[in-house]
Amino acid sequence: MNNLFDLTGKTAVVLGGNGVLGSSMAKGLSEHGAKVAIVGRNMEKAEMVTKEIEANGGTAKSFQADVSSRESINKLVEAIETWSGGWDIVLNAPGTNSATPFLELEMEEWDNIMDVNLKGLVFTTQAFAKRMIELGRKGNFINISSVSSTTPLSKVFTYSASKAGVNSVTQFLAKEFAPHGIRVNAIIPGFFPAEQNRKILSEERIESIMNHTPMDRFGDPEELQGAAVYLASDKASGFVTGSLLRVDGGFGSMTI
Repeated sequence: MNNLFDLTGKTAVVLGGNGVLGSSMAKGLSEHGAKVAIVGRNMEKAEMVTKEIEANGGTAKSFQADVSSRESINKLVEAIETWSGGWDIVLNAPGTNSATPFLELEMEEWDNIMDVNLKGLVFTTQAFAKRMIELGRKGNFINISSVSSTTPLSKVFTYSASKAGVNSVTQFLAKEFAPHGIRVNAIIPGFFPAEQNRKILSEERIESIMNHTPMDRFGDPEELQGAAVYLASDKASGFVTGSLLRVDGGFGSMTI
C-alpha cells in the first residue's frame, strides 16, 4: 500500500508554501519522497520551511514570486526548471481574506483578494501547464479552495466569491488538460488556524463555526497532508480529476 503514495522522483511546486497550510502540505509531499519548491512572497518564511524539510531529510529550495504578476510567474517557471528540470505537481495554496462588509467594499480591496486567490491561480496554472504540455510531461494540479466556495460565509464576501471561482476553474481545466495527461483537483478545507481567517475569529464566530461543524473542532494543518499526497499520487488517484475533496470536519454536510 505504501507504494500507492510514493512520490519519489517527483518534483512538487507549492505556491503559498510559506503559509501555515501550504507549508504543512509541502512537508507531507516531501515526506513521501517529492522534491519541493517552496514559493512565497516572504522569503524569510519560505527559507524557514525549506530548512525544516531539509532537516527532516528532504530536498527543497525557496523561490520568491508574486502570483498576481504574470512576469513574476514566468520568471519563477524558468528558475524552477533550471533547478529541477521540470515538475510533476503544482499546489496552488496562496490566499488572502478580509472581513470588510459588502456595502463598504472598495474595488481596490476586491482586486487585491481576487488577484491573489483567483487571478494568481489562473496565471500560475497557465504558465506551469503550458510548459508541461510543451515538454510532454504529465502531472497534476491541486488547488486549495474553501468551504465558503459552495456555501458563501458571512463577513467574507470577496473571499467566498474568489473560492467559488477556484472550483469552477478546477473543473474546467480538468477537462481541458485531460488529453495531455494532466489532472486538476481541489481540496476544500474547513476551518483551520491559518493567517487569513484569524482576523475574523471572534468568540461569537467561533461558536457559530463549531455549531456547524459536526466534529466540533478546528482542523490541524497536518490533516491536509493526506489529501494532498493522495491527489498528488498518480498511483493512488490516477483516475481522479475535476474533484473537490472536502477536509472540513463535516461542515459541508450540515443544514440546520
